[in-house]
Amino acid sequence: MVERRPILDILTHVVLILGIAVVAFPVYVTFVASTLTPEQVLDAPMTLLPGSHFFDNYRTVLFSGVGESASPVTTMMKNSLIMALGIALGKIAISIISAFAIVYFRFPMRKLFFWLIFITLMLPVEVRILPTYKVVSDLGMLDSYFGLTIPIIASATATFLFRQFFLTIPDELAEAARIDGAGPLRFFWDVVLPLSRTSIAALFVIQFIYGWNQYLWPLLITTQKSMTPVVVGVTQMISRSGDAATDWNLVMATVMLAMVPPALVVLLMQRWFVKGLVETEK
Repeated sequence: MVERRPILDILTHVVLILGIAVVAFPVYVTFVASTLTPEQVLDAPMTLLPGSHFFDNYRTVLFSGVGESASPVTTMMKNSLIMALGIALGKIAISIISAFAIVYFRFPMRKLFFWLIFITLMLPVEVRILPTYKVVSDLGMLDSYFGLTIPIIASATATFLFRQFFLTIPDELAEAARIDGAGPLRFFWDVVLPLSRTSIAALFVIQFIYGWNQYLWPLLITTQKSMTPVVVGVTQMISRSGDAATDWNLVMATVMLAMVPPALVVLLMQRWFVKGLVETEK
């Protein structure tokens, strides 16, 4: 019989409610600011009740853009979506094949190759970004979706996580597949891939958010408004002349819209995300 502790239950719920409030309150303030006029946003203190400019503000950012250097949010979100999907799917495809080769193929120095991949985790992005930019520039991939995605689709973290999961698959499955005459590709497609669905889902969520939040790399290789992702576009909406010259209500509306795709991915894939992380840790 489980002992009930009312005081502990109340304390737990209070802590959870406070935690939710700390996370949700800034989001609520951002939403309120997105429904006001620029003057109302700069009023001190700013009202905490939604204003009457919701449709006007969101229509402006969706179809007109803010400032001379910013594209409409629909264009920026399309760029971010293509970049995030390309990075997530590319990282998963490369990492799962690399991990499969490291675990199931016996070739000289395979452990050395794995650790060489893993060591790249210790290298900061700033160390690799200049030579990577030079290669992308020489290949004519600036201001392109290939330039936004291909240089950063390799992932040592995803390779490591897939390797750890593959090590938990019983050897008997590989032996049974071999007895049935299945080759490596057949074993990968019919056995390993179905077992990896939850791990793929978990990594897709992580890598999609990683790709969506990219800032430094897109900032370096995009010069055309039509190729600007939304994270870079938000900074372009902020005037260098000071707060009074920035339409903060439109900036906040853009921020609210930019939160929608990653939030939907997390909500829709939450069950597989948690399950995949748990199974990877076994």
